[in-house]
Amino acid sequence: MNLQNIPKIKHLDSGNFFILAGPCAIEGEEMAMRIAEKLVGITDKLQIPYVFKGSFKKANRSRIDSFSGIGDEKALKILEKVSKEFGVPTVTDIHTNEDAAMAAAYVDVLQIPAFLVRQTDLVVAAANTGKVVNLKKGQFMSPESMKHAVQKVLDCNNKNVMLTDRGSMFGYQDMIVDFRGIPTMQTMATTVLDVTHSLQQPNQVAGVTGGRPDMIETIAKAGIAVGVDGIFIETHFDPANAKSDGANMLHLDYFEGLMTKLVAIRQTINQF
Repeated sequence: MNLQNIPKIKHLDSGNFFILAGPCAIEGEEMAMRIAEKLVGITDKLQIPYVFKGSFKKANRSRIDSFSGIGDEKALKILEKVSKEFGVPTVTDIHTNEDAAMAAAYVDVLQIPAFLVRQTDLVVAAANTGKVVNLKKGQFMSPESMKHAVQKVLDCNNKNVMLTDRGSMFGYQDMIVDFRGIPTMQTMATTVLDVTHSLQQPNQVAGVTGGRPDMIETIAKAGIAVGVDGIFIETHFDPANAKSDGANMLHLDYFEGLMTKLVAIRQTINQF
């Protein structure tokens, strides 16, 4: 897809990768605006095309007592405010067919979670909104098999589709990134590497997903080195107290340093 089809996206002539970044979940307006302001400032400074990410609802939690959201419309209106105030596009994930039209009224990119990417009706509902659709590769799926998910979007006369690799299951409680999958999926669509979710350690006995945030820089550098089009990073100013996925988030304080390194790698790669 042509990234110019994402409304409000900037810095497309910089030669940089693009990034989808923000908190896992919208916990409230103040936290969302605080994170957005920081990320917009950094990405503008480094000329990185940027999409603000935030889930309006978390429907796939391990335990029934886990945080799932502050209310659908309330969270979506916060995403809309981020876009209007900072002039950036936004992305959120959807979980039901009904979510598609509702979320499309507020955001620019609809994301299909990895666990749901084979759900034809959900993918079609997202595609039929005409919005950009980000399909996350299932942890249980091969890169090659993602061509069928892409085709579902294209068959809805929507060419605005991208793929995101978020790792593959490695045993019951770990993930691994097979970087061979990136060029494979790039033959199908614009391809993103979800760095932070690739470092999850799911299915813990306690019902709370673990993670390896110490490996974020390593995986991100490798993704840029192999030529991925974009990266996805969840970040928070207080990961230890984040209401979702804090165990694998990047602390907001480290975001600029990491982006500076990744831009330098990308500039080097562009010379070849």
